Amino acid sequence: MNLCVLVLGLSLVLTVCVARSPYQAVLQHSRIRGRLQGPNVCAMQQLKGTDKKYFTNCKQWYHRKICGKPTVITYECCPGYEKIPGEKGCPAALPLVNIYNTLGVVGASTTQMYSERAKLKEEIEGPGSFTFFAPSNKAWTALPTEILDALVSNVNIELLNALHYHMVNRRLTSEELKHGSSFASMYQDFPVHIQHYSNGIVTVNCARLIKPDQHATNGIVHVVDRVITAVSNTVQSLLDIDESLETLQTAMAAAGLTTMLENEGQYTVFAPTNEAFEKIPQETLNRILGDPVALRDMLNYHILKQIQCAESIVSGTPMETLQGTVLEVGCDGDQMTLNGKAIITKTDQLGTNGVIHFINELLIPDSAKVLLELAEGSSVATATRLFVEAGLTPYLTGSEALTMLAPLDDAFKGSLTMTPEMRKLMTNHIVKEQLSSKSLYHGQELETLGGLKLRVFVYRNNLCIENACIAAHDKTGRYGTMFTVDKVLSPPTGTVMDVLKADDRFSLLVGAIQTAGMTELLNQQGELTFFAPTNNAFTAINQLELNRLMRNRQELAGVLRYHLGEGMLVSGGVGSHTRIKPLQGDKLELGVRNYTVYVNKVPVADADLMATNGVVHAVNSIIKPLPPKVDRDREQADGPAALLRPAAFSLMISSRRWSGVAPAGR
Repeated sequence: MNLCVLVLGLSLVLTVCVARSPYQAVLQHSRIRGRLQGPNVCAMQQLKGTDKKYFTNCKQWYHRKICGKPTVITYECCPGYEKIPGEKGCPAALPLVNIYNTLGVVGASTTQMYSERAKLKEEIEGPGSFTFFAPSNKAWTALPTEILDALVSNVNIELLNALHYHMVNRRLTSEELKHGSSFASMYQDFPVHIQHYSNGIVTVNCARLIKPDQHATNGIVHVVDRVITAVSNTVQSLLDIDESLETLQTAMAAAGLTTMLENEGQYTVFAPTNEAFEKIPQETLNRILGDPVALRDMLNYHILKQIQCAESIVSGTPMETLQGTVLEVGCDGDQMTLNGKAIITKTDQLGTNGVIHFINELLIPDSAKVLLELAEGSSVATATRLFVEAGLTPYLTGSEALTMLAPLDDAFKGSLTMTPEMRKLMTNHIVKEQLSSKSLYHGQELETLGGLKLRVFVYRNNLCIENACIAAHDKTGRYGTMFTVDKVLSPPTGTVMDVLKADDRFSLLVGAIQTAGMTELLNQQGELTFFAPTNNAFTAINQLELNRLMRNRQELAGVLRYHLGEGMLVSGGVGSHTRIKPLQGDKLELGVRNYTVYVNKVPVADADLMATNGVVHAVNSIIKPLPPKVDRDREQADGPAALLRPAAFSLMISSRRWSGVAPAGR
């Protein structure tokens, strides 16, 4: 089995390496997948419930989906081969015949019939070297009745011209149909426009080649899925003549973009209709239309740098816009989608320099939004409501350069009633500059609208502002930036000692600190991380042992200093194997499990009590040094009880397992 997989893998690699174009790559991959069915058999993916088939690539083969819909694998002869009764696969090469006869063999018999009616038969039977983009039988059926009637009622002119437009006066294989190329057709030299996409799909005037490279004695036939028409207008001309795009026309002129779409290029325009503009609140629309920078950004967000025909899309793909950010262009069944939404109402309006798809919803990029609009389009609904209730709307809709720190919805706990304290808190979630998270550095101070200075902490795994760490990519708006953060800010209100004194849970710790003579240490400037034992931690110690410890000032100071780490480490900076050096003793080992921080296997009960000179994390147990690795292995073998014998805490201190904690001379 492994050998088979290896051989198949090598075959795929070698095949792809020699493939000369994206189409050839998927064709050859399909041949590999169909090999077990016999020679020259190609595996095709067919959309369930339709007759649409695709040559497959690796990703599609394993996902078994196209445009989000399930597919079934079918097997058929690869181009240029046919079956022989009684033999496996498709061993026989198709006999070469002229183009006219080839049309009847490859599923284009309607094109063959119309060729005869238009008196084109003699030309495509005779000498020459032609390329015929032949509409399939179904393509003719799908043509609107009035158009088909107009063609067949004047076969010598209209129908002949239409068929000649499907022809090029030279042989062009799929290999020669390069992306972005065009070739003069046999109808007044009007060009046909080729796109050859990286997923192997090839289009001519946005019609997909469903059976490429059907060779004939006097040329080659590519069967296409629709009837194509001559293109003579630029994209801008197409926009100008459509009444449903009048608002867009006005906006394009105001932004100075009309010249660009009149010139040569390869553009895809997602054109919002008048209805799409009408869906936008008038105040928002007026603001954007009156702001040349925002308007240009918004319109450029609707334009891709390349031609993207609807038939080229088989799955969601991020594509760069002229505005600089990306749109996800995808599909859902037979509907083309933008950013996952089926808002495209009409596709493939082809111009000489691009293609237009009509959309019924206006796309507004972040760069054209004010802060309030950025927040309303994100998962920060609670913060947005509180900003508004706090009376901060003028800042969030104005033109002042600001950065909003918006906590996620689940960061808010308890009562969310708007009080003076809550208003002050929300004001301190707005910083007085437009920042980028990429420009933040460790130790940087940011001033809020409320006048507070917030500190920036850069960790290996996170970027935090005080206790709140950035939880999503920046949203950069017209004037401001939104940082989505994982917690509500808890700005410092005093020193570490002030934080402990203000919290009744630490009353015994405060007494111990004073006894150990460490009050000044916890009040002075610096950066400390204190894993602060609560009253519960002290009452859990044997009373005799606690009394002995409290009488020995040096030993008590050693125990407390082991709980004090050098530097500021908020909970968001803790990774799977984080270490911090205490003021005395061996390193402290930290980790996170089920959203709880552990220090030397002791869970932190309450994290991130911020102070001006550090941060406090409450623990309900005295932290002890971890045993050496050998002892830890023994613990895992014997069970944790082996290390929890009576008076373990006393033994730990007296045996100097606190590195440097016991007083000298003992």
